[in-house]
Amino acid sequence: MALGPDNARMASPDLPPLADSDIEALQRRLDALPAPLEPLDTSALDGFLCGVVLQPRALPVDLWLRYATDVEGRPLPGGVDARPLHALVRRRHAEIARAVARRDWFDPWIYALDGDATPSESVAPWVAGFALAMERFPALLELDDEALIEPLALLYLHLDPDDLQDADAIAAVIASLEPPADLAEAVQDVVQAVMLIADVAAPRAPSRTPPRHAASRRRR
Repeated sequence: MALGPDNARMASPDLPPLADSDIEALQRRLDALPAPLEPLDTSALDGFLCGVVLQPRALPVDLWLRYATDVEGRPLPGGVDARPLHALVRRRHAEIARAVARRDWFDPWIYALDGDATPSESVAPWVAGFALAMERFPALLELDDEALIEPLALLYLHLDPDDLQDADAIAAVIASLEPPADLAEAVQDVVQAVMLIADVAAPRAPSRTPPRHAASRRRR
């Protein structure tokens, strides 16, 4: 199934990708939102946007955009001008959509945590955002395609196993995987998983991601 009309439009080259300064500005705008809103941070937002882009049918922008500023999708209070924030979010959505449509590499917003954090601890916020998209918009998981199990396992292995209720097939694959050796390998796995999921949800072109099938090569 090809990308829907909205995703196809957002995948056009009209909007430039975000620079580091844009990402920093986006985080500041998210941090400035008033309580009781619970906005995503940029890493979780990036995972969420990937989950949105990978939906088998395009979602209306207004339906998903509200979750960038609050995990519950609550409306913004009066007086909050979210247009600059929304413009940055939509640019990132377009950037991801272009990469997925072309099966090109993209750099997920995954950041190394300080101290002795494991690769999974650094990747977990991104995957939590992706999981939020799956919770709010379950159409992808409802495809019930076995080809989704391994790429989803590559992502969900970074979350608490208790979060995988009613996902026995994914949990079984996770149990057979070796964790990534370092953050670079974990990031490569994330991009690989996104493209493998896209091949199920929106097949368009042969994958140009690294040829390594991470899930099958790191079996215990």
